[in-house]
Amino acid sequence: AHSIPTISTTEGAFAKVAFGDRADGLVAVVRIPSMRLDDLALPDDPLIVVIEAVEKPGNLGAVLRSADGAGVDALVTASPRTDLMNPNAIRASAGTIFSVPLASASTDEVVDWLGRRSIPIVATLVDAETPYTDADLSGPLAIAFGSEATGLTAPWRTPGVSRIRLPMLGIADSLNVSV
Repeated sequence: AHSIPTISTTEGAFAKVAFGDRADGLVAVVRIPSMRLDDLALPDDPLIVVIEAVEKPGNLGAVLRSADGAGVDALVTASPRTDLMNPNAIRASAGTIFSVPLASASTDEVVDWLGRRSIPIVATLVDAETPYTDADLSGPLAIAFGSEATGLTAPWRTPGVSRIRLPMLGIADSLNVSV
């Protein structure tokens, strides 16, 4: 209906190009969109999620699903440690990787880019004094989350960056980054 070219293959050829067990019988070849920060089209008061050094593609996909559900204007990966187009990230995103605007750069470039646009940064840190429930999260905002293993790095602990914590009542010492 949309004049999209299709190619039929043998089962053997399909098995070589498909990732995982694909019962639906479809594989798509798509052009990866720009991941440059300056190519993001943002509203005047954006809500941006920044994830730094996330390693697991499934976590990246889960963060994208949460970002989509929250109406986030963009997800920025700072110093990523996984391929953003990893098939596991795409699968875990449940398709939201194609709808949530995405950009990627080094941590220093992301912090500088946010500063040049006067977008306030809120860093989620386990040792922050302010619980998220007491923080002003209105207006333009970038909320930064750290990696599964080490959390956020030093650039997120500089003057001008607000710090919040997510209190926990159980025995675990951290939440999954997608939460």
